[in-house]
Amino acid sequence: MSNGPTRHLAAGRRAQLLDALRQQGTVRVSDLAAELGVTPVTVRRDLGQLVDEGLAERVHGGATAVRDATPAPRPDPPAAVPPTGALGLLVPSLDYYWPSVARGAEQRAGENGLRLRLRGSSYETEDERPQLERLLTSGDGVQGILAAPSLDSPHAQDVLRWLSELDLPVVLLERTVAGAPQDVAMESVVTDHRVGAELAVQHLVGLGHRRIGVALSSHSPHAADLRQGWAAALARCGLGTRDVVDLDLPDRRAPDWQDRIEHVVEAALSSGTTALLVHSDPEAMGVVQHCEERGVRVPDALSVVSYDDEVAGLFSPALTSVHPPRTWVGRAAVDLVLARRADPGRPLHRVVISPHLIVRDSTAPPA
Repeated sequence: MSNGPTRHLAAGRRAQLLDALRQQGTVRVSDLAAELGVTPVTVRRDLGQLVDEGLAERVHGGATAVRDATPAPRPDPPAAVPPTGALGLLVPSLDYYWPSVARGAEQRAGENGLRLRLRGSSYETEDERPQLERLLTSGDGVQGILAAPSLDSPHAQDVLRWLSELDLPVVLLERTVAGAPQDVAMESVVTDHRVGAELAVQHLVGLGHRRIGVALSSHSPHAADLRQGWAAALARCGLGTRDVVDLDLPDRRAPDWQDRIEHVVEAALSSGTTALLVHSDPEAMGVVQHCEERGVRVPDALSVVSYDDEVAGLFSPALTSVHPPRTWVGRAAVDLVLARRADPGRPLHRVVISPHLIVRDSTAPPA
């Protein structure tokens, strides 16, 4: 029985690889590994199969599509499960980070005969309950809720309590209820952002850096975990956080955002900081661009690691980045709902998924 899931996963990757080849023409192993959440070895093996079937040709670092290639015959897939209901998803942003989470949830829900119904909130919304109520009254037969509510708003505790009292499965995304009232308990799926920061520090220390700073988005709910992971990793390496860059960055819409980016670079130069972990991609790009304006070469004079990897690989130089498992957060959340529906008496589950580091061109040994 163990062969069935393996074939299913390989077939799913095969379809995604073929789709990427059709859309992009040429694909890179490193980018596909990050997108699919598998190792480069797995991607090379799958691409090798496509090459053997005449559907692709190898190029350095990846593969390119073969024009007018006809796919080899494949057995008919199992009949799709007819939709039997829907899952509601509430996210705080529809234009950054969360679309990948939503796609992962949609894919996993569809595999199990469920539709996904999406609603957007915002980081400034005080009360998300109206949006959640609209999901429940949409007439789609919602059988579970996936939500990333604000934990800082005046209504946060009321929203959490209301969610916990619903008579259907509820899973929090990138949120936990630590510190909530004792009678509020919900399942959750989170990225281990502390580990992500530690991976960045370990990479930089391995390159020889000893003065490693951080610049983090102050409005991000993950800033505290990133800073803790950074400090813990430095401590384990016998390094400290004193006299290196440790700064918060405002929202990108703030009028002083560019001034703060420039301050990060100036602080790094004046303190002797040779490497920075910057959250998120736009902030890291801003740092590198200001370095270029100042004649500071990246990575020769300053190494930069971005945290989020939404568009880091498209920048020039391509940014070394920590890649959170966004798609897998969505998939795992749906799995928790399905498991709760199948066994309402199972213990409370909280899933923690580790990110991974993608090394590109923005990090190097210190000059």
